[in-house]
Amino acid sequence: MIRSMTAFARVDGKSADAEFTWELRSVNHRYLEAFVRLPDELRAMESLVRERLSARLGRGKVECALRCGWTTAQRVAIEVDRDRLGAVLSACREVETRCSEATSPGVIELLRWPGVVCEPEPDTGAVQSEALALLEQALDQLVATREREGRQIHNHLLTRLEGIEQQVEKVKLRLPEVLERIRSKLDARLNELQAQVDKDRLEQELAYLAQKMDVDEELDRLESHVSEVRRVLGRSEPIGRRLDFLMQEFNREANTLASKSADSETTAAAVELKVLIEQMREQVQNVE
Repeated sequence: MIRSMTAFARVDGKSADAEFTWELRSVNHRYLEAFVRLPDELRAMESLVRERLSARLGRGKVECALRCGWTTAQRVAIEVDRDRLGAVLSACREVETRCSEATSPGVIELLRWPGVVCEPEPDTGAVQSEALALLEQALDQLVATREREGRQIHNHLLTRLEGIEQQVEKVKLRLPEVLERIRSKLDARLNELQAQVDKDRLEQELAYLAQKMDVDEELDRLESHVSEVRRVLGRSEPIGRRLDFLMQEFNREANTLASKSADSETTAAAVELKVLIEQMREQVQNVE
């Protein structure tokens, strides 16, 4: 199934220890490039997050951010380092005995003293598991959005492929008439000049012109590329790079067709082909 590289997902979750918010944002890119932002307490799980992203996404520049708010119980749970507090109080008493003007610090000042209050680290083991489970939900949402936009691109490409087939058929039907028109113009011009013409030489010249204008190979290749794009669209793996290559091949054949054109209608068909191909190329740039 074709998937777009542009998508956004946001998922909120809550556990006994924390509240989470995952935000995933992806745009088109030549390969998979992930930017991961995690709270300091959960920085250790960055490699796991990258593994999850690589397992679900093939291409795209992905911004992955987690916001985590610890519950009130976790935030207010503090401990006093009694040994550290005792050392600070002992130092205060020593200063008081040496300096009569010294005043004892208040309780709040003591609590603010470095090392006196210990804020225990949250239990990140369980929190990591919960955050990773929520990440899978965010990835489900992101992939679903990519697939939904991919279906729109799929339909867009199929419509343009039908347009290319119509232009190719138009040129094919036009070629015999173009050759006959050239022959008639040459005959009329020779009659005006009342010139004696070597019929064999005339046929040679006409054959040369026909060869110069021969676009059968270009038309066949255009039809072949159309069939290949349809086949590629049915694949399940990422196909963006292959489609991009096929767009280059389409352009090459359309340019050759335009350079060989001998009448305005064929030129117009070549221009329309270029327009259709460019519209496809713009969409293909966003295909995973």
